Amino acid sequence: TEVGILAKSYIDQGRLIPDDIMTRLVLNELKGLDRYNWLLDGFPRTVAQAEALDKECQIDTVIDLDVPFETIKYRLTARWIHPASGRVYNLEFSPPKVQGIDDITGEPLVQRDDDKPETVTKRLQAYDAQTKPVLEYYREKGLLKSFSGTETNKIWPHIYAFLQTKLPDVSQKDGTTPR
Repeated sequence: TEVGILAKSYIDQGRLIPDDIMTRLVLNELKGLDRYNWLLDGFPRTVAQAEALDKECQIDTVIDLDVPFETIKYRLTARWIHPASGRVYNLEFSPPKVQGIDDITGEPLVQRDDDKPETVTKRLQAYDAQTKPVLEYYREKGLLKSFSGTETNKIWPHIYAFLQTKLPDVSQKDGTTPR
C-alpha cells in the first residue's frame, strides 16, 4: 500500500516510522478484532501512539522485554536472508551450511539494510529514547510487566505463566514453546 511503501522508506534509512503513519497502519489492522484477544509486538513506541491506541482500544496489559542493547544488536546483525524465498538464517543459532550461501538454491544470501550494524545501532538508540516514556506511561496506568534476560528459553516460561493469568484459555493450548 502507499502507506506501507512510505513506512519502508523510513525503515531503510534506519529511522523509526513517524507516529501518524505507524498509527494508521496498526489501527487499520486492528479494525474488526474487538472480539478477539490480540498481542501487538513493537507498538506503540511513542506516547502519542499509545494515546491514539488507548482512544480506540482497551489495553489490558503491556509486556516489556528488557534485553540488553548489545544482545539485540548482535542477533539482528547476524541475520541474513535469501531474497527470492524469504528464508532467514542467523549466524548465531541457525547458520547456513556454507557461509553466505542459501542451503537450498546455493544462491548468495544478503543482509537487509535494516540489519546492518550502523542501521541497527541508529534504530536501537531511537527506539530506546522514544520508548522509555511509553513504558512510564503504562507503568503509571498499572499495566506494565517487565521481563529481563538475554535468552528466549529462559524468559518465555515467565511470560507464559504471566499470560496464563491474563488469558485463561492460553493454558488449553500447547504453551511449552514460544511461537
